[in-house]
Amino acid sequence: MSQTSLATPAESRALLRLDSLDDVATALRPLAAGDRVEIEGMVIEVREPIPFGHKIALRDLPTGTQVRKFGWPIGALKAPVAVGEHVHTHNLATLLSGVEGYAYAPLAEQPTVPAEAHNFLGYRRADGRVGTRNEIWILPTVGCVGRTAQKIATIAHARHAGAVDGVHAFAHPFGCSQLGDDLDGTRGVLAALACHPNAGGVLLVGLGCESNQLDRMLAEIPESLRGRVRTLRAQSAEDEIEEGLALVDALVATATLATRQPVPLSELVLGLKCGGSDGFSGLTANPLVGRMADRVVGAGGSAVLSEIPEIFGAERLLMARARDERVFDAVVGVVNDFKRYFLAHGEPVSENPSPGNLAGGITTLEEKSLGAVQKAGRSPLDDVLRYGDRVRRRGLSLLEAPGNDAVSSTALAAAGATVILFTTGRGTPLGFPVPTVKIASNSDLAGRKRGWIDFDAGQVLNAGLDKAGDALLDRILEIASGAETAAERNGEREIAIWKRGVTL
Repeated sequence: MSQTSLATPAESRALLRLDSLDDVATALRPLAAGDRVEIEGMVIEVREPIPFGHKIALRDLPTGTQVRKFGWPIGALKAPVAVGEHVHTHNLATLLSGVEGYAYAPLAEQPTVPAEAHNFLGYRRADGRVGTRNEIWILPTVGCVGRTAQKIATIAHARHAGAVDGVHAFAHPFGCSQLGDDLDGTRGVLAALACHPNAGGVLLVGLGCESNQLDRMLAEIPESLRGRVRTLRAQSAEDEIEEGLALVDALVATATLATRQPVPLSELVLGLKCGGSDGFSGLTANPLVGRMADRVVGAGGSAVLSEIPEIFGAERLLMARARDERVFDAVVGVVNDFKRYFLAHGEPVSENPSPGNLAGGITTLEEKSLGAVQKAGRSPLDDVLRYGDRVRRRGLSLLEAPGNDAVSSTALAAAGATVILFTTGRGTPLGFPVPTVKIASNSDLAGRKRGWIDFDAGQVLNAGLDKAGDALLDRILEIASGAETAAERNGEREIAIWKRGVTL
């Protein structure tokens, strides 16, 4: 995929084409019928209104044409389109159908990314990993004690303000009336969260009679990390709030011994996420995040890409970057397993984009996916993780999880992401267990929702990827060193668990 230069200021352009093979360009401002706009030496007369972020045809295209954007097909035309006409859901349809066969075809030469020397102030843990926060996390094993965990956290957060970076409870509705793999998934993701380096201490709160028993969950936490974990069984406690507070007090006393110290960029683990995408997400914010992934991986750090249904149609780009055939086979497995999951529930694999994506100018899942995978940059793909797995090696990993913002972001945190880069063209207030950096794909959103947004990637259109990348990396290092994200200032901290089985 070759990208055209963004050197020309956006103010002097009306259209942007990403690749010389593309049949369409993106409108950089709303266009009216009769407007005459120039692109790459061509003058095009706009035949109908084209909303901001939507696609306009650059040539006459007959029915059945596989329309290209990003240099790849994003769907086939259901009707003929003339140059200057709007290309969207009324005339473009997906090419995706079901499970596919793939052949191992690695790039002739895997790209390399340069090493960089940057530091941030992090918390070095006993197992060698580095956290960007020093917090106490309270994790209920079951929904029945979710409010109990929140009550303990609220009191303890006020009690220990300034001693640690915060005391937070992560309630959820699961942990009982689940069976088999569904229960294992709940237990696994909670146990993985309990291992996170941003938690200086963890309190596991159980009820006592639930399916997700405390002892079984504790057994999934490596023995070397159990010293910072305490447990509370509410049914066995005379006053579960007071006993919980006493346990948190002890955890805080230990956690306060940790101090921030300079650590290299190689100790950062980036989670890569997009939500509420628009027509600019794949042009500005996602490529910018891809630069951040490459810079961290190039320095010896880690980046994790998730949202498997949102790589359908672009999966071959990642498969070609697999480090070896074992990784390629793992990508094929996780992609086709997810497609079978859709089909088993009677849903087409192309059941995406969302209404907000459509309104923002994204037409098909292929188009959304080709934009979304740009968050992974150009680095080789080193590993594939299943839901609830933790990062095993440095480099770029692909993580099994759905596209849902809360579920996939929780999975990224459980995998060990210490900062999540969350790109958005529509905006969302949500925040997750780890610092979640909201990156707006367009400057209009960044200006309107200053209380939600941490960085304006719309500046890519004027300043270019290099300058915007330097600014974003500086902001990431500030946040990793303790600066609050918008979601943290707003008290937005949530988890959501991927439930796949029956409820008893």
